[in-house]
Amino acid sequence: MPHQLPHATTEFEKLDRCADLSHRPRVLLGKMGLDGHDRGVKVIARALRDSGVHVIYSGLWQTPASLAISARDEDCDVIAASMTSNSHLKLGPLLIQALKDVGRPDIPVYMGGILPQEDLPKLKEIGIARCFTTGTGLLDIVNAVRDATRPRTPIVEHSTPASQLARDLSLAHEGGEVRGGATGGVRPDAPRQRPPRVIGITGSPGAGKSTLVAHLASEYTRRAETNPALGRCAVIAFDPMSPITSGALLGDRLRVDFNTLSDRVFYRSFAIRGEDYASLDECLQLVGGVGSGGGDAKSGGALAPGAARYQTVFVETVGAGQNETRIRDHVDTTIVVLTPGMGDAVQMDKAGILEIADLFVCNKADHPGEHELVRDLRDIAGKRPILETIATRGKGVPELLDALL
Repeated sequence: MPHQLPHATTEFEKLDRCADLSHRPRVLLGKMGLDGHDRGVKVIARALRDSGVHVIYSGLWQTPASLAISARDEDCDVIAASMTSNSHLKLGPLLIQALKDVGRPDIPVYMGGILPQEDLPKLKEIGIARCFTTGTGLLDIVNAVRDATRPRTPIVEHSTPASQLARDLSLAHEGGEVRGGATGGVRPDAPRQRPPRVIGITGSPGAGKSTLVAHLASEYTRRAETNPALGRCAVIAFDPMSPITSGALLGDRLRVDFNTLSDRVFYRSFAIRGEDYASLDECLQLVGGVGSGGGDAKSGGALAPGAARYQTVFVETVGAGQNETRIRDHVDTTIVVLTPGMGDAVQMDKAGILEIADLFVCNKADHPGEHELVRDLRDIAGKRPILETIATRGKGVPELLDALL
């Protein structure tokens, strides 16, 4: 019988490898520099998700500053930076310094990719916690993430308003659950105040919600520069949690250009099962409390003394089906995003998600079937506004924000 060679790759087993930790590890994956390939990073992201890790994927062409801001807002346990552009010795120190600048010098940085052996001691000297060269196994990466996960404390050392808010949100979302030595619970003196304007964006998977939210936040920030009364805006984005491993891939940040927005928008991702928005009300209170006179507007971070507070929060839901309507109980205004080809007029008449809309957005308005979609919506919308957008181009977004404000 001829000898059979083993397969070059084997399927990575889906298994919760993090259930014993104090909380689900939160890992920020990002690629700094000009490298435009992310296939390898996506393989790592799936392996981490399939091990019970919550993976925040920030996409390509990130700067050290944008990665640091993302890690701060997401309250990450570790940054995993992928490098293949021979710029590791230049960008590595900048990332370490950027983390100090945003009040999170404690977040360890892992670096992987094409790293020459002779550069590894230099990277360690500048503060890179661990280096992974080509050929590192996926389980080795998972175990390294486990090693970086420490029980959370209510107070973040060297904190700024934004970094402390991020920690408060972590503890609020976890409901004060105490596991594996974690202290649990949001600090009792954390300022709380519901933001004046909370807008929910829901709709089916693939409708373009993340892109729409990204452009809304960008347009809002642009207007706030000339109209300070608008204050700042924040985004809370929900993605589904795996029913098998409890891991998650949080990819909503992919659509946001943080290289341009910097830290003028506070953006936070959460993983949930189904429509479990139990923590949302407290999270909104915590976001609205920052800069509201609660005494935590220290210098540095996203808010300086006297800076405008977060006046508006956009809440992006998981991809919703016809009967997923609970977000309406937590927001002031509900946007339902639809796309051409979603169904015929009979689908429109079914009870469910369309009933909760205060405003309809027909996204991807350049696709065939848009006119039919708008026509069918008019039959059920009554006096509720119907707006058309092409989120990928930002078209119709200013008009949508006008309607919301």
